[in-house]
Amino acid sequence: MYTIFLRGIRQGLGVSWTLGKIVFPVTIIVTILQYTPILPWFIKLLGPIMGLLGLPGEAAMPLVLGNALNLYAGIGAIVSFDFTVKEVFIMAMMLSFSHNLFIESALASRVGVNWFFISGLRIVLALVSAVIINLTWSGGSEIAQYGLMGSSEVVLTSWTAIILHGIKTALMAVLQLSLIVIPLMVVMQYLRELGWMNKMSRLIAPFTRFLGMKSNTSFTLVTGLTIGLAFGAGVMIQAVQEDGVSRKDMMLALIFLVTCHAVVEDTVIFIPLGISVWPLLVIRLATAIILTVAVSFIWNRVERRRKDMTYEH
Repeated sequence: MYTIFLRGIRQGLGVSWTLGKIVFPVTIIVTILQYTPILPWFIKLLGPIMGLLGLPGEAAMPLVLGNALNLYAGIGAIVSFDFTVKEVFIMAMMLSFSHNLFIESALASRVGVNWFFISGLRIVLALVSAVIINLTWSGGSEIAQYGLMGSSEVVLTSWTAIILHGIKTALMAVLQLSLIVIPLMVVMQYLRELGWMNKMSRLIAPFTRFLGMKSNTSFTLVTGLTIGLAFGAGVMIQAVQEDGVSRKDMMLALIFLVTCHAVVEDTVIFIPLGISVWPLLVIRLATAIILTVAVSFIWNRVERRRKDMTYEH
């Protein structure tokens, strides 16, 4: 049992190092950008586009911050303005699909799926959902009540302080990632070597088959759904290396998870904004299932056609 624990620790340290090499530099760059003219300029540039989504120009700030940083930064920007319930719901829906874009997409791409595909899919889902909600929902015109929630912003006055703040933020991000990834890898090592992984795979095998994937992707799906895409990336990397997950199954798993991951945390976090969060969860889950099943169906049709052509030749 002790040797299993040590193997899990080594696996966790290796995965943490792999993920940390992405998280650390990206976090520093994005954190520093907050204190330069670049981010405000980009927000101002997106202002006119917001009208097409049913949002005022100020909505560009929480959307940019939420995508560049995380959901907490986006929500902190939302509560800085007076938005209607409909506008808050649209932004919450967009940020549910597309947030922490650089880090989460970069980590997910470590399993061999193109970064631009992952990021593009999340952005398209966010934009399409905003347009549909804006066109189909006529209510929500009252001003949203944010309860006791308020915004907070670190005020820094020198480049030295800004760079140190960026390094500190990056170190904390890597530390938090490691504190979750290492125990998770230990647990996975025990589950795998004691045979529990096979039992879990059989338990949710019907759902994974319905999505078009084999049962060895089940733990990847469960991890991504519960703790998120960034932390779930460690499980994905190990699954590709040790569990023999195929490129097709990992692609389908990623399509599902970039659409719907960390369903509890990413849903509950919007409650203080004064909106109904159940539609967020239902829309994300339904979109993930429909999109994954559709891609799996098309993929299988293409594979069968190629096999038929090969047999003909």
